[in-house]
Amino acid sequence: MSTQERKSPMPIAVLISGGGRTLQNILDRIEAGTLPLSVRLVVASSPRARGLQFAEKASVPIQVVERNQFDDDAAFSQMIFDHCRDAGAKLVVLGGFLKRIVVPDDYTNRVINIHPALMPAFCGKGYYGHHVHEAVLQYGAKVSGCTVHFVDNEYDHGPVMLQKSVPVLDDDTADTLAARVFEAECEAYPEALDLIAADRVRIEGRRVRILPG
Repeated sequence: MSTQERKSPMPIAVLISGGGRTLQNILDRIEAGTLPLSVRLVVASSPRARGLQFAEKASVPIQVVERNQFDDDAAFSQMIFDHCRDAGAKLVVLGGFLKRIVVPDDYTNRVINIHPALMPAFCGKGYYGHHVHEAVLQYGAKVSGCTVHFVDNEYDHGPVMLQKSVPVLDDDTADTLAARVFEAECEAYPEALDLIAADRVRIEGRRVRILPG
């Protein structure tokens, strides 16, 4: 089924912590008619998250949920997912969300993230943003990339859905490598979301299978 033939866009919520470039990429593709999603809610972990400007411009409802207002990760997460339920989100998309969340049972395999490396390498607690790219360069890896994966209750651990690789060049800095990886992210995330919206994704244990279109 083509994107044009789908009638009801999948309702999603997007969680952000910073600049919101991933959110902007998703909104741009929805606006262009190439991604069958409807962003019903943006949740930010800080009122200073710069990505909120993209939500406001697109007239997407916003909720700010700050971790320091809650006793533990579970209570923090409960508030986030309560907002997602109220918004009718069928899928929760992490777009540079830097706080740990506890995924409730009704959202198992319905939370997705993109990590700026090829999991299971250079992932886990502390591996985010430039820390990832600096670690790749320090290790001397020749290939990096990005990983779209489902989120469970461990850092960067859930089933891998899709990966795209990029070369690591001899003269790379963390900034130049980050830029190349982000270009791959801008293709990988919409591709993964499109497959989910088309109901072509099946999770079997740790294996994610893509059904033919």
